[in-house]
Amino acid sequence: MDKDHMTRRILVLGGLALLASGCHSLRPLGGFVGGTQTPMAGTRIDPRYRRQEVAYTGSEAPGTIVVDTTQRYLYYVEGGGWAIRYGIGVGEEGRTVKGRATIGRKAEWPSWRPTEDMMQRKPHLRQYAGGVTGGPHNPLGAAALYLYRGGEDSMFRLHGTNEPWTIGQAVSSGCVRLTNEDIVDLYSRTPVGTTVLII
Repeated sequence: MDKDHMTRRILVLGGLALLASGCHSLRPLGGFVGGTQTPMAGTRIDPRYRRQEVAYTGSEAPGTIVVDTTQRYLYYVEGGGWAIRYGIGVGEEGRTVKGRATIGRKAEWPSWRPTEDMMQRKPHLRQYAGGVTGGPHNPLGAAALYLYRGGEDSMFRLHGTNEPWTIGQAVSSGCVRLTNEDIVDLYSRTPVGTTVLII
């Protein structure tokens, strides 16, 4: 079997597998950020939390990000009555930020350091007090969008995760987590200055 025939066969079989899965993905899962490939979706995630285009009736301007912490969805408003919906993991009870913020900074494969509050609540995090460099082992995953209020870093983020099975749950210290594939997609759509509404 020649190489071109093999490539076509793999693409056809891959396409059939996607159709059989019943999920509507706007872009192929996986992707590149800063030249590093994010892990392909191999982890089981409830199909309702898969990225998809949905009807949207809210009044926010196109380009706005709306985070619904109760339903565990993030919407990127496209306009014309449509939005891209992403499944998310949210903060533990009482630890989720609410209201408006702005994307003040973006980072690919960001480093992470637990805050003093996090280490007091979860002493096992003290082992990371010196910080964790960016990469697949890092809790912030492939990318992070930093939420600012009044020109100051709120210390809350929209970010990827190295624990994709937590999507749909309330497990973080207040940040909003997406799969690495989804944060790569959102990152590519979102310039610094984007408005974020968290409800």
